[in-house]
Amino acid sequence: MEKRNRSYRTYPQEPRNCNDLEATTNPSGDILQVAPGTLSIHPQHSERMKPHQVEGFNFLIKNLADENNPGGCILAHAPGSGKTFMLISFVQSFLARYPAGRPLIILPKGILATWRTEFVRWQIKDMPIPLYDFYSSKADSRSEQLDVLNLWEENRSILLLGYQQFACIVSDQTNKAEAVMCQEKLLKVPSLVILDEGHTPRNEQTDLLNALGSIRTPRKVVLSGTLFQNHVKEVFNILNLVRPKFLKTERSRGIVKRVLSKVDMLGKNARSRNISDKFCDLVEENLQKDANDKMRAMIIESLRELTANVLHYYQGELSEELPGLLDLTVFLKMSTEQEEVLRGLVGLGKFSKSAKCSAVSLHPCLKDIQNIKDKNRDIVVEKIGSIMRGIDIKVGAKSKFIYNLLCLSEAAGEKVLVFSRYVRFLIFLEMLIVREKGWVPEMHIFSMTGESTPDQRDKAVERFNQSPDAKVFFGSIKACGEGISLVGASRVVILDVHENPSVMRQAIGRAFRPGQTKMVYCYRLVAADSPEEEDHNTAFRKEWVSKMWFESNDLCGNDDFELATVDVSESGDRFLDNEALRQDIKSLYKR
Repeated sequence: MEKRNRSYRTYPQEPRNCNDLEATTNPSGDILQVAPGTLSIHPQHSERMKPHQVEGFNFLIKNLADENNPGGCILAHAPGSGKTFMLISFVQSFLARYPAGRPLIILPKGILATWRTEFVRWQIKDMPIPLYDFYSSKADSRSEQLDVLNLWEENRSILLLGYQQFACIVSDQTNKAEAVMCQEKLLKVPSLVILDEGHTPRNEQTDLLNALGSIRTPRKVVLSGTLFQNHVKEVFNILNLVRPKFLKTERSRGIVKRVLSKVDMLGKNARSRNISDKFCDLVEENLQKDANDKMRAMIIESLRELTANVLHYYQGELSEELPGLLDLTVFLKMSTEQEEVLRGLVGLGKFSKSAKCSAVSLHPCLKDIQNIKDKNRDIVVEKIGSIMRGIDIKVGAKSKFIYNLLCLSEAAGEKVLVFSRYVRFLIFLEMLIVREKGWVPEMHIFSMTGESTPDQRDKAVERFNQSPDAKVFFGSIKACGEGISLVGASRVVILDVHENPSVMRQAIGRAFRPGQTKMVYCYRLVAADSPEEEDHNTAFRKEWVSKMWFESNDLCGNDDFELATVDVSESGDRFLDNEALRQDIKSLYKR
């Protein structure tokens, strides 16, 4: 696959008001637009800023640094596009302009260490800013946490906090003095709030979203590489977080009314609880169903107009710094043994059917693996060992595909990532590869799950990326979805279908990100003629909505975001020229 030309598009698309901005030039020749009298990019950072980061920085200024009417915003930049660096630069400029400001960064606990490392890397010389968090301070009790919060409030500094810890403190109902004071400080002291992986608090029924909405400052910025997760309503829940009652603002009301007047208002959506719910339901229904192109275009144009001032989007995938990505969806023919088991999946609930189908499509010996629910790895290993004793790898379409891919990768000197929703499947594959290849865990084979400690995670990532002996990394798709760089690998396998397409995109982003020196090949495996096809179609429709909303323009239409059928012999992947790898492929598609 040839590397694409460098291209990106961001919101807002309209030309900026020249009266509001003053232009300067950094040493690399890029034009930097900075607002006079407010904030500017420090010279130490401007030399490293890329054009999309400069635009993002200005977007933050426009929304967060307005002296009269500050408000929140969303940076929806692709994974690996440098959001952390951009925000660190903005925070340091913010504190230089507002020394009394107290930034609060809320993030998944697993990436807190990454932020700390990046702050050290990008700190301004002679202007160090203290970083506080409860984890490194071992502040477990409310009194200990209050001590940390007092230090943060009293000194020019930054507080980093995990989402669950924040929600736990703010929703604490004990009414003890220390708990109440912790709550008050977290809700009243912050002057700037940064929510990394900000799609996390998207469910309006959770304590987390309500707790974040209780923070007093209007200066909230959401960072997300995968903003659209499952539903249109979730995006607007996040918009409500950074701009309260977003769809009821004066600017939004007219657009909402225009859309509602043109779409079909009959059926269940007409009975929605309120106008916001009705709008979101109707938008999603008309984008998902086979509505006419004119209606879809009107809805997409309206969504863009609604979010233009508060959402900055950067696709990122077209970066000229990366060698390229070939993203393939591989429909595999099941063996006779697998087909027989799959035909018997009747009368099961949706979740049970999906889980059993995923197990059987890996290998039919796993048909009863759902019964293995013990979290003790040794017990799981023992039970799987008894199941796989003497099995024939050839009757498992996905296990055979992965085995052959590993053989080809080993010969080519490439490393492989294998992601799955189910840890049991990863354990099965690890044991199978140890048996078939004689590879040694923590030398050739590495793994990461939700049970891995931060130290184990860091060591596994470093050794996999750096060691020439490393061959394969087995990762829980949830545990590896955020803040991890696995650029040592150039082949990515997504073992089972996840109905949330952003989860799969995050997984691919572990390898396809800055630092990658090789072309990345991704294989999304789907069991042909099975319930996985339905799950795949559901995920693809969600991905289609996201792409139409954020990425479509006058030069591309609906067809540009459809899957393209590819002949295996013309895939652009030399591995697929090998008969052992291609023999079970029923059909191949390229994104």
